Amino acid sequence: MVERQELIDEQHDILTHPGRQDKIYILSIDPVLATDVYDRIHEDARLKNCEIVRPRATGIREAVEEIAQFAADTTTARLLILDVRRATLPRLRSVFNAIVGYNRKDFNMLCYTLLIGDGPPTLFANGRGLDVFVLYLASHRVDYHPAVFFFDPLLHYEPGEIEARAIDDEFTLPDAIPKRLRHHFRQSDGVNVGKIRRYFRAAGKDDETRHRRQRILKRMYKRRIGEQFPGRENRLKAWMSRRGLHLATERLNLYPLYFEDWVYNLMEQARRNAAAS
Repeated sequence: MVERQELIDEQHDILTHPGRQDKIYILSIDPVLATDVYDRIHEDARLKNCEIVRPRATGIREAVEEIAQFAADTTTARLLILDVRRATLPRLRSVFNAIVGYNRKDFNMLCYTLLIGDGPPTLFANGRGLDVFVLYLASHRVDYHPAVFFFDPLLHYEPGEIEARAIDDEFTLPDAIPKRLRHHFRQSDGVNVGKIRRYFRAAGKDDETRHRRQRILKRMYKRRIGEQFPGRENRLKAWMSRRGLHLATERLNLYPLYFEDWVYNLMEQARRNAAAS
């Protein structure tokens, strides 16, 4: 039985899947983030013909099981969006490893991966600036072969920004705003990460409202990150651009700035590659 499974795993590693469709998988056990990603893609007219698959379960354990159930079906997709934050990755690593095994041969040709995550644990206290991302991103490249990595400030918690829990407490994802960002929002309104995502997503709003809120978000990012990384204006400008910041061989972007553009461009590139193969 073990030998048979090893043979199956080897076949998955070498097989290509040319019959991919205009399908996108959102691989996250965070219903708030998954909804934000789903709605952003779903609301984009350029992506209206894409099928979007995401976990429907809201519980952590159930969502992991659901992702595991459709792991083999990811070979029908052109884009895989993976949530690789430090809090959830231990629970998803084995499932992600299986998904990578199914799709490895097609990565960056017929299928692309887009990662959304946080940064190194002491990103804002390391004294080394953004270069601390290099090894962090390189490790993700080895594991997941991403076309682009989106750093999400709302997913990143420094030590001391998450309340300690008893060892037998059930695992839950934090929904409080990271302390370094709280003064930008009115806490008296009971604002949490979910409400912030809904506000800046502006689903159902007109284009003017969506663009205005994106400008507000960019100004907030520019001001706060500029305070945390003083003297790096050129890097910050690149980081907030559509192309993102290049660190060695890695590309770093800010979620959700230009996220839909990246999804659209990667889907188009996958289609072109499929037509040329």
